[in-house]
Amino acid sequence: MKKFVILGGGYGGLAIAHQLLEKDLPDDAVIVLVDRMPFQGLKTEYYALVAGTVAETSLRTPFPDDPRLILSFGEVTGVDLENKKILFAGKEPLDYDWLTIGLGCTDNYHGIIGADLYTNSLQSFSQARKTYQNVNDVNPYGTVTIVGGGLSGVEVAAELRESRPDLNIRILDRGASILSAFPNKLQEFVRSWMLQHDIEMRSHVSLCRVEGCELYNGDEIILADTTIWTAGIKPSPIVEALDVAKDKQGRVVLNDLHQIPEYPEVFVVGDCASLPFSPSGQAAGAQGKQIADIMDAIWRNEKPRIGKIKLKGVLGSLGKKTGFGIMGKRTVMTGMVPRVLKNGVLWKSKNHFG
Repeated sequence: MKKFVILGGGYGGLAIAHQLLEKDLPDDAVIVLVDRMPFQGLKTEYYALVAGTVAETSLRTPFPDDPRLILSFGEVTGVDLENKKILFAGKEPLDYDWLTIGLGCTDNYHGIIGADLYTNSLQSFSQARKTYQNVNDVNPYGTVTIVGGGLSGVEVAAELRESRPDLNIRILDRGASILSAFPNKLQEFVRSWMLQHDIEMRSHVSLCRVEGCELYNGDEIILADTTIWTAGIKPSPIVEALDVAKDKQGRVVLNDLHQIPEYPEVFVVGDCASLPFSPSGQAAGAQGKQIADIMDAIWRNEKPRIGKIKLKGVLGSLGKKTGFGIMGKRTVMTGMVPRVLKNGVLWKSKNHFG
């Protein structure tokens, strides 16, 4: 039996599974999807779960129900590339013939003391649930501080303002502006929205320590009733432990077919893969479809042929009625239209459309 194992049922892993199940699999091939949860969590929408503006059930997507797909649940503790085994906590190892590693990411605390102990995360469904509880337990007129002014930080702040108009909300960022990677026109629109909705923005803040409700910006102490961390990510610890080539961000260096060069039977997808663009659900999904096409060609004894991944753009939300985005090369969109488009992307993701 040819066993193709997918580690992680996120955007990349699920794209592989769906794409392969649409094809004629070899009679002696089986797909095994491994995840800690019995459903996909729509991670790009965790900001709404944290704010309490959506029910968590609306952010669950069931895995495919297909006799050719075996679902396996458990906590992965390691991958033995030499012996082709996946190691688990509390259960027997799983062998594979081919493997895709799509285990996602964790927070990158950049060596800031106490950040891992005293801040809240959005990186997993479980962590987002806990963050929701902590944030929404803040007393009226308390302060929520968000560390990191990128896309996630902005969306959390805006959604939380809609959910809790009583709170004082603050975004801290090391750079000169929130959304510093985006065009100036878009930055200005979002900054204006934040000011109109009484969200404080502080730039050039370099935290060195977090202790309880105190955030240390050099000698300055910034107080917060609770703090949310959106200041960077790094690959899963399972990937960190692999003895293979990685880029400066710790992501695995791959060949043109998304394989680890020394272990061509192993693919890496999503946040753990070294790609020429920033990690995103869209990128992981596009890469996943290519990996499925490559595996299909391998099973047919054909030469895999894939094109260049082309991303459609980036969309963000400012509450439920306003949004922003970049479409194409640098076309900036602001207002209701990008928010409606983001709703459409979410609907397609839930229903597994392209």
